[in-house]
Amino acid sequence: MTAKKVVVFDYGFGNVRSAERALARAGADVEITRDYDTAMNADGLLVPGVGAFSACMRGLREARGDWIVGRRLAGGRPVMGICVGMQILFERGIEHGVESEGLDEWPGTVEPLKAPVVPHMGWNTVAAPEGSAQFAGLDADARFYFVHSYAVRDWTLEVGNPRIAAPKVAWTTHGEPFVAAVENGALWATQFHPEKSGDAGAQLLTNWMGTL
Repeated sequence: MTAKKVVVFDYGFGNVRSAERALARAGADVEITRDYDTAMNADGLLVPGVGAFSACMRGLREARGDWIVGRRLAGGRPVMGICVGMQILFERGIEHGVESEGLDEWPGTVEPLKAPVVPHMGWNTVAAPEGSAQFAGLDADARFYFVHSYAVRDWTLEVGNPRIAAPKVAWTTHGEPFVAAVENGALWATQFHPEKSGDAGAQLLTNWMGTL
């Protein structure tokens, strides 16, 4: 069986080597690149992200990543965002009082977490929705590795057409509930780092590979 081709998009923000190794262990043929044609033609595109929302968006646009993500999703081609790579899929982010536009694939605002200890750093469980393909094969007490100070605290997207499946949203609590993962057709995303989450993260990446 031919391995699926996955591109880890290299726009200067993210643990691309960790993602590459984790995907390779999951059976992918992985390439780290920002080449437009390679990213467009891959079976799967993974968008990592570390740092500030505004800086990641600026880097993504400079690398034409916004076009690549949009065009892939328009054609139903799989995309997965991790950490800030998930956050930038939302409408906007607010950091230090400064508002920045995201990719607007989902409505919602990335805001500072309201918790006694920030950043949220370490292992935590995730409340996965029923029937989730993302968390298939994982126990309810599976733990994932988080490192972040900002999150989406309110999910606002509703699907009015009964023939269109509503996104499946997973939640985690650190001081308050926040969106931990989203499964929305060809678009998957996680606030946590599956590539740093041991066997649980490996299972989630394997689940994603199964959709390619």
